[in-house]
This record gives sequence, structure tokens and C-alpha cells, in this order.
Amino acid sequence: MYNIAIISGDGIGLEVMESAEYLLDKLDINFNFKYGEAGFECFNKNGTTLPEETIKIAKSSDATLFGASTSTPGQPSPIINLRKELDVYANLRPIKSYQGIKSLKDNIDFIIVRENTEGLYCQIEYEDNDKIIAERIITRKASEKISEIAFKLSKRRNKQNKVTCVHKSNVLKKTDGVFKESFYKVAEKYPQITTEDFYVDATAMYLITNPLNFDVIVSSNLFGDILSDESAGLVGGLGLAPSGNIGDDNGLFEPVHGSAPDIAGKNIANPCSMILSTAMMLDYIGEKETALKINNAVENVVAKGKILTPDLGGKSKTMEMTKAIVKEMI
Repeated sequence: MYNIAIISGDGIGLEVMESAEYLLDKLDINFNFKYGEAGFECFNKNGTTLPEETIKIAKSSDATLFGASTSTPGQPSPIINLRKELDVYANLRPIKSYQGIKSLKDNIDFIIVRENTEGLYCQIEYEDNDKIIAERIITRKASEKISEIAFKLSKRRNKQNKVTCVHKSNVLKKTDGVFKESFYKVAEKYPQITTEDFYVDATAMYLITNPLNFDVIVSSNLFGDILSDESAGLVGGLGLAPSGNIGDDNGLFEPVHGSAPDIAGKNIANPCSMILSTAMMLDYIGEKETALKINNAVENVVAKGKILTPDLGGKSKTMEMTKAIVKEMI
């Protein structure tokens, strides 16, 4: 029996989470779902975007699934705060091209490892007369931990056996200097892994001009966030972009897309990102064979091209595509 925290959020988070629950209910695995609130609607109801009860539910679960949340003016991001509360310091964002979906290249396959707890996402901002100041915090400890994750992941993937460090140390000499130094310190423990480093602006270009160069990319919080969204655009968009947030004690899994209030309630949101994130969760808790089956089912449904949501060029509804994926598995 696995205890899974379900935090749907709002917007299309509610719809794609319904897809995740539908899939999990069809598996021959016992789950106990525990539900928590977060996001804009939660704020209107409870006066907070992330209640303490939701944090407790996530901390006491084997893993957490998060849908999406709409930004609440003047309030902290619930997903960023939940990542901090769970200390899930590594954000893993796989980028993969799918047969049948227009991609920049047919065989793109890399993963971005994003430091998840520091940088500008510390959300420390304040005013000093006419200046607005945001603090960017980078520590050696967190930089080494995230680099360690990246090298271990490259070894596990066993593809190009290469890790690329992305930074801007020519301008941010101290903060990104520490990040780069930490990367090469950890690299000494993995002589079998090829290493390279690029400035973030150059990487943004290389992702378009030569995406097949990359295996594992490791970067700081903001840079990793931006590059992963750009990378999703190489392979069909955010509807095919899953993510996992991993720490020493907790795992939090979420689609990369936002709450998309413009299409919320229309049942046309692409469920694949949520379903692929659910597969990452299953891999995390040890159900690796089932996770692989889900990934293969998504690939097969997308490749057939008969049941696709509008973002992928089809006319199918969210649950239509969800049921097609589940049927492909079974």
C-alpha cells in the first residue's frame, strides 16, 4: 500500500489530476490517496495558497502528485514553497521527441537537472528607497548536491555519459562562480563521465542549433526553469513535459505546464505531461516496470495520432486521450 498525496490545485490542474487518478485506479497496485488543497482557489477559501495541513499530508506520504496552480497576486507560489518544505532539491525535467509529433529533431533525448531550492526563487525581495532588490542565493552545499544528482543520473541513463553545466559566471562571478566550481569538484569523482560547461545564453542557442549534443544538463533554479520550457518547445510543447522533484526523503511530481485558466473546464488539456509525471512517481517508489509501461503507452498513443488533444493537432478531449493511454497499457 502506497500513501500518495493528491494536490490538484486549480485551473487545468483539476482535469489532468483526474486523468492521473483514473490511471492509478486501473493499476494492480494498492494506493491510499490523501487530498490537500493549494493555489488560488485555496487562497480565496482559506486565506493561504499552501495550508499547513497540505504540507503535513505531503510530508507523511510516500510521494506527492501536484496538478497546477494559478498565480495569486501578492502571495507566494504554493509549488515553490512546497518544494522547499519537502526539501526536494533536484528538479528533473526529461525532454524527449515522440514519433508522430513535430520536433526539431527526431531523436532528442536529454534531461535537465535544476537546482530547486535556491537562486532567485528564494523569493527574497524588498524595497530600498527607489530600488527593488531581489536576493540570489547560491551555496556550495546545494551546488554540489545537485551536481551529484546530475552525474549519477548520467551514469544511470548510460547514453552519452556526459553532463553539461550551465551558468553565467562571466557576469555573476561569485554566485555562478561557486556553482561552476562545485560542478567540477564533483566531476572529479566521475572520471568516466564527459564534462562541459556553457553560458546560459549560449546554451539557449545550442538547444536549437544542436539539441542532440546534450545528455544531462545541470543548472541553477531560474536558468533551469527557462531552459526546460524552451526545450519542451523543441519536442511538441509543455503538454508532453513531465517533471519530478526529488529530495533525500520526499518526491513531488508535477506537469511542467501551468494552470492554463483560458482552457480550464473545457476538457481539452493534454493529460500526457501529468501521466508521464505519474510514471516518474511510480519509478520513484519502486514500481519501475509499471512506469515503463505507462511511458510506452503514451508513446504508442501519440505515434498512432488518432486520439490527440488540440495542442497536438487533434480534437480529442482530455479523458478520451487518458482512456486511450490506459487501454494501450492494458
